[in-house]
Amino acid sequence: MSDRHDVVPILAGVFRDHGFDGSSLAVISKQTGLGKGSLYHYFPRGKQEMAEAVLDDVEQWFHHNVFEPLRHGTDAASTTHEMFEQTARYFRSNRLVCLFGAFTLGLERAVFSGRVAAHFTHWIDALTPVLSRLGHGESAAELAEEIVAGIQGALVLSRASDDATRFDRLLARLEASAARVPVGVHV
Repeated sequence: MSDRHDVVPILAGVFRDHGFDGSSLAVISKQTGLGKGSLYHYFPRGKQEMAEAVLDDVEQWFHHNVFEPLRHGTDAASTTHEMFEQTARYFRSNRLVCLFGAFTLGLERAVFSGRVAAHFTHWIDALTPVLSRLGHGESAAELAEEIVAGIQGALVLSRASDDATRFDRLLARLEASAARVPVGVHV
């Protein structure tokens, strides 16, 4: 490993596979190929700093590939479709694990809950005006919340049932609900 940045994707895999509590320094050292001294060189505050670096990386990905396109897209229908495509691509490549969601399950919840809540709030806030432009009006914020919660639920259900196709089906239904214009609304 040439620098800290090279270690972060490996750490993400460790946290995905073992959770925060199960990712001991011994497991992290084995998976990264770095001794504890090297790990502390890159991450002086230890495992919490490693997790923060992983969350930084995830946040940057979502900011660039999901939140910014939602905020700046000009065609609401294609912007929404692209959000679902990017989201599916991200989670499929990460074995249907949401690290933000995973970091709310154990004792680490106290450390990361504010950051996790902010991540989902940013997503809902970026999606709401797009849904409003699609004709959902005052119900856009509620629908955005349902879609983000639905994506998280789809991840859990698909992973629990070991059925990745379930994730794709559920995402397709969520996308259809975003595209569906409520009865009586003319766009």
